[in-house]
Amino acid sequence: MSEELSHAPYITVGVDQLVLNNSLPFDVFIKDQRVAIPLFNRGAVYDGTAQNILQDKGISTISVKAEDGRLLETYLARMTEQKSALPDPVALQQYLAKKNECYVIDRALLIPGKEISFSLFTLNSYRMNVLLPATTQLPLVINEQARNAEGDIVVMPADIGRYHAYLDSLMSTGDIVGRERDKVKSIAIKENSKLVLKELFDNPRSGEKIKESIGLVNTMVDNILENKSAVYDLLSLRTYDYYTYTHSVNVAVLSVGLGMAIGLGKEEIRKLGIGAMLHDVGKSSIPSTIINKTGRLDDAEYGIIKTHVSEGENILRTNKDIPKESFIAVSQHHERLSGKGYPYNKAGREIHPFGRITSIVDCYDALTTTRSYQAARTPFFALSILTKEAGDYDTEILKEFIKMLGTMSG
Repeated sequence: MSEELSHAPYITVGVDQLVLNNSLPFDVFIKDQRVAIPLFNRGAVYDGTAQNILQDKGISTISVKAEDGRLLETYLARMTEQKSALPDPVALQQYLAKKNECYVIDRALLIPGKEISFSLFTLNSYRMNVLLPATTQLPLVINEQARNAEGDIVVMPADIGRYHAYLDSLMSTGDIVGRERDKVKSIAIKENSKLVLKELFDNPRSGEKIKESIGLVNTMVDNILENKSAVYDLLSLRTYDYYTYTHSVNVAVLSVGLGMAIGLGKEEIRKLGIGAMLHDVGKSSIPSTIINKTGRLDDAEYGIIKTHVSEGENILRTNKDIPKESFIAVSQHHERLSGKGYPYNKAGREIHPFGRITSIVDCYDALTTTRSYQAARTPFFALSILTKEAGDYDTEILKEFIKMLGTMSG
């Protein structure tokens, strides 16, 4: 989101003073008249791609909030030890193991004043901390401090049933009405989708979970068509860290919204959403050591990652509940109009609109979410990367995507 410059003083710095291949200890903005647009998030790495995009756009100066002035001074003076852009490998692997044991929940549904009977934890800076130690015997009330805690807020697998009950209670209470109730309903649909997808990734050939996923996509599409603002409620929700099941739901929501924006009919949107929801199911067959690896994959590892498309097709092929058109999103989400994608090296008109949509959405969501090997990119920078890849993405669909995101942030 941009903000008025007059309400937040900034310090201007030349781009040539940024240190290549090092992380930035502050948020970075660019000025557009009287507005500051987020360019890099704190912790992002200023690398060759970032440098090239700034050069292409003719950006010679950046801005840092005055409150980060001391961090900027230290950074520019090179007075501190240059830290690695990536965390300690041992700490990272311990963090990833803990992350995979638990379930990240959406803080927007942690409503202050509501009572919960399940414990909340935070995952932040590669550590797990107790946030609210609630139990069925000793329930606790959610407060603003808990809702605003840094990092991911998670629950343990044993508490997922109680979290489900909490979601149901939000829908049945008379305390939430009107626009707020519509928002809670939309987020609850997304939360339920994440729960089902997590279970599906644990058991990818479960016909029951695939059927549940399809049902949730139908509910999602109906909800968005009935209440157009629902898509913006869903799109505005971000997670601090990357989870394959959360990414899958994000791609489904973004694809449904983009399908609406370009004028697809309800049945087409439904089939697109199903394929988008299931597009990465093949990653359940990829070793977690490769999925979570820090740094660049070697050729052999990248080759294994690329098999997730065909693995997904193999997993889903025998399921008769999946519309044949939905398979397109699964098989083509890594194809590129230039022919440089995989696994089939399709190009131009060979790529179906479902493939064109999901390729844009998949890349955007991956770029704007913190990964084991990179900090989250800002929406502005992620879209700059997409537009820079000339010939890879459908320009008309990309324009509609940018317009949709702009409406959301406005």
